[in-house]
Amino acid sequence: MGRRCFLFAGFSAKYPRAIEKKRRMRYNKTNLLILLKGARTLMVETFTTRITPYGLDRKVFLYLPDDWQTSGKRYPVVYMFDGHNLFFDATATYGTCWGLKEYLDAHPEAIVAAPECNHEGNRRLEEYCPYDSDWFDGIHGTGKAYMDWLVGEFKPWIDARYPTLSDRAHTAIGGSSMGGLMSLYAATRYNDVFSKGACLSPSVRLCMEPLTADLRAARLRKDTRFYLSWGEREARDQHQLAEYTHNALTVARLLSEKGAAVYPYFQMDGRHCEADWRRQLDRCFRFLFGWE
Repeated sequence: MGRRCFLFAGFSAKYPRAIEKKRRMRYNKTNLLILLKGARTLMVETFTTRITPYGLDRKVFLYLPDDWQTSGKRYPVVYMFDGHNLFFDATATYGTCWGLKEYLDAHPEAIVAAPECNHEGNRRLEEYCPYDSDWFDGIHGTGKAYMDWLVGEFKPWIDARYPTLSDRAHTAIGGSSMGGLMSLYAATRYNDVFSKGACLSPSVRLCMEPLTADLRAARLRKDTRFYLSWGEREARDQHQLAEYTHNALTVARLLSEKGAAVYPYFQMDGRHCEADWRRQLDRCFRFLFGWE
């Protein structure tokens, strides 16, 4: 059976044609990956930063267009979660990455700044959950503290060092699974900072009640855009698939009612894994940024 996608009636999914103070941050460059492709130099820079609310150092993966130092251009920025899973199979938790470097190599129109997650025990669940939850024997969500750091310290530092388009219209946030949940939360609660959210397979079932309460209370600007996806094979059976679909469409409806443009995408045969999120990159970025 061929791959198919479903677009749900009632949601806006238009493709537009165009799409502070400096704070100190600990910066220890640990690696610079330079990959040659013809005459172009394509870069993913890694460095260590301190996430101050946790008092922990964390590696950051930073994708830079090849001409960022010479073009005189400024670029939109996508802040993403689970940076180790985005660019290289060698650093990905399960051995397969999103292939985001290859995609951006062909569409060098953005900077991506992506801290690695906390790999210790359930700390990733805690950092990437904006609410307390009874799942997994209880999650004490510290996602708000993480986002306060990202918005208040990390983003200003990136903007001060690199040629970014720092305004809201050119700032997006994205991730998958728990990172997708955080992206949904962030683009809603910090809508004065992020105009776009890439929410791939967001783990909304962990906290549907507080999440939907926040969505109902949210005040979104009319140019806000959300890409929201879920996959057929993420569920163990038809009952669970119905739950996932209901949750996704509930979130999409609430966002749409607030005036946001929402692209709800059901990936036939889609699994909860990097290989299948990889197949959504072009669809997602073209919708969010209006790339041709």
